[in-house]
Amino acid sequence: MAATDAPTPRPRRADAERNTTAIVDAGLDCFLADPQASMAAIARAAGVSRVTLYSHFPTREALLDAAFARASDEAAAALADGADLASLVRTSWRLLDRHSAVFAAASAAFPPEQLRERHDRILAPVRRLVVAGQEAGDVRTDLSADWLVTVVYSLVHAAAAEVQAGRMDAADAPEVLTSTVLAALRG
Repeated sequence: MAATDAPTPRPRRADAERNTTAIVDAGLDCFLADPQASMAAIARAAGVSRVTLYSHFPTREALLDAAFARASDEAAAALADGADLASLVRTSWRLLDRHSAVFAAASAAFPPEQLRERHDRILAPVRRLVVAGQEAGDVRTDLSADWLVTVVYSLVHAAAAEVQAGRMDAADAPEVLTSTVLAALRG
């Protein structure tokens, strides 16, 4: 067989696809409820055996990575159409608030560069709006767009940490965060 005649991978069976989807869905729900959720609890929630779960995700980290990827994909899709920075920050907050437990579990399990890589797609709309704001004269130009995106990322996660620590009310967080981010970006 020539090198270009590599066998094509067999398509996954429909039941295997359904199991994978059910496991990731259950993993996301379980990690949201308890960042330390066990594989046994996730298998029960997915309605599959532990053998089936482990055949799809050999480690808890592999399943956590898939759940984190799903949460990141949802966030990227939700932020893709952000029309202005204020609405984008509020949407970012709602998404992080919804997925904060998954992010906490992922933060404990994965190195910072892997976390940031997942966030790059989420941060692309922020960067687009920062650059557009700089070009329009609405966002400060004395600092790079990349640094300003990092500021937004850091402030969103700092607000989440304050809410988790009980130092900020979750209901106040979107407006406090939006006000802080806009002030930082406008200089």
